[in-house]
Amino acid sequence: MSVEQYFAVGLAIAIVGGWLFDWLMHTVAIIYGIRRLHRQLPTPSPEDLPGVSIIKPLVGVDPHLYANLESFFKLQYPNFEILFCVQEESDPAIMIVQKLMELYPKVDAKLFIGIKYICPNGKINNMIKAYEAAKNENLLISDSCIKMNENTLMEMVCCMKPDVGMVVQMPFFENRPKLGFASVYEKVYFATFNARSTLGGFATGINACTGMSCLFRREPVDKAGGLAPLGQYLSEDYILNHTITQAGYKSVLCTSTAQQNSGCSSVSSFHKRIIRWSQLRIALLPHLIILEPLSECMLMGACASWAIEYLFGISSMGVFLMHILLWFLLDYTLLRIVENGPLPFSKFEFVVAWLMRETLALFLTLQSHRNTIVKWRHKQYKLNWGGKIEELNNNQVTTSLRLDNSEVYERSSTRCDYLTLNRNGKTFVSEAFRYSL
Repeated sequence: MSVEQYFAVGLAIAIVGGWLFDWLMHTVAIIYGIRRLHRQLPTPSPEDLPGVSIIKPLVGVDPHLYANLESFFKLQYPNFEILFCVQEESDPAIMIVQKLMELYPKVDAKLFIGIKYICPNGKINNMIKAYEAAKNENLLISDSCIKMNENTLMEMVCCMKPDVGMVVQMPFFENRPKLGFASVYEKVYFATFNARSTLGGFATGINACTGMSCLFRREPVDKAGGLAPLGQYLSEDYILNHTITQAGYKSVLCTSTAQQNSGCSSVSSFHKRIIRWSQLRIALLPHLIILEPLSECMLMGACASWAIEYLFGISSMGVFLMHILLWFLLDYTLLRIVENGPLPFSKFEFVVAWLMRETLALFLTLQSHRNTIVKWRHKQYKLNWGGKIEELNNNQVTTSLRLDNSEVYERSSTRCDYLTLNRNGKTFVSEAFRYSL
């Protein structure tokens, strides 16, 4: 054989090996999901339960924020505190927090307003006051979009064994039929591609942490310098997990999922999130530039079809169609495992959402390579190799309409646009959110 033929054979064998590895990870994720998710763990006696400090960083409001925050006041757990963090005094989230604190006076809750700048990461700067004031060794960082069931905190604590330093909830979504196809699309993404990566990662010991909802021990973090070193990265959750495991603790997956419940959703905004996540992964782990696209259904199917036809003479079209069908069925199986109940949408909607995600996956990955600038909330960051960030010119963009000398309506560029009314220095949430108050 010529050199070109040797190269082609070697490439084809490598592709088939990668293809088989993808099927192995599918299988591992499904088995681990069955064994791990939605399990009932034994509950310790109340006197053995540790205190937990819940840190909730907030920026702006959306129609579901009130319900999301209220779910934390209703947690069935004997010893916890909630520490809310807001960057600006004019943020309408403050009124929602204050209203809930009035409605639930028996819950130990505190509100911290204003940032303490210690690093480029805005989320860390927003949380640092609450972190320093937390009175418990076990800390739970939970994003504003998360809604919890009454027993979720208990489930997370039950996973915190003596050798465990971090308990991570795999992100998923609440059922939000009023938000239309975008809510279906988000659910399919988090129950297929994201679930496969997360479940497979935890099953094999790979760092697959996501920071939307994670419970961790404070002691190893403080020994490593606290939150400030994490704030050099935008993917602070990944670095937090690495810090804790380097200290000799395990990181485990919680038996329940983190229920995202944002009140605003669109396919375009979700695509921007996917692109941002891809940018962060690639900067932190550059080898994913090659490996991540090859873990996608369509590209791997095309490569494997050529390789199998080249090596064995089997029709590439037949292999490709069988590949797509089997991948689809395994993803549907994984979705049912993660959902743990009847699907809130039809099989046709799933097919459309699944095909849309798989066909756009490579395009969105390529979009993430266009530049190294990441937009998060109202800020922009430059990503460097290794995942570290540089803060760029970060002035909040606000559009104001002056009605008279005493009233100003402002529309802020948050995830979901909202209106606030400033009158004599006081801020009032617009009519769209008045039902919550």
